[in-house]
Amino acid sequence: MSDADARQDLLDALSEGIDELGLALTTLGEAYELLDERSQDRLEDDLFGPVQKAYGRAQRTYNAFAERRSLPTRTWTEPSPGTHVRDPRVYLERAIEAIAEGEERLIELQDSMMPVTYGDPELRAGLADVRALVAQARGASDGFMRTLGR
Repeated sequence: MSDADARQDLLDALSEGIDELGLALTTLGEAYELLDERSQDRLEDDLFGPVQKAYGRAQRTYNAFAERRSLPTRTWTEPSPGTHVRDPRVYLERAIEAIAEGEERLIELQDSMMPVTYGDPELRAGLADVRALVAQARGASDGFMRTLGR
């Protein structure tokens, strides 16, 4: 495998995490529309804000690395939130699952050592920032669900 192929594999792995974070944002947005104002504020602070920042940072990390390595950049489209329901908990559960999947993809990528072998300091710093934001949202998700509606 060439270095260019390995770098593209690294970007493909990062893209999988970005896709999951995009799904989390979409489903959090659907949940937001179904919540009362107090819960909306909490959702924004505890989950949506950190995931939105992680999503943006991950995309910037992807595209900046691709540009530095003369690889194709890309844009992401908003995924479907799934079948429409009137229960915000369904959307929240989908979002929390997507956050967990996104975090797992990022962990697998970092554990693979590809960012060290084929990446650069900027890529590693970007991944670390994204993981911290996703971990913040993951940490807040159980508490949010436990106290929803109280």
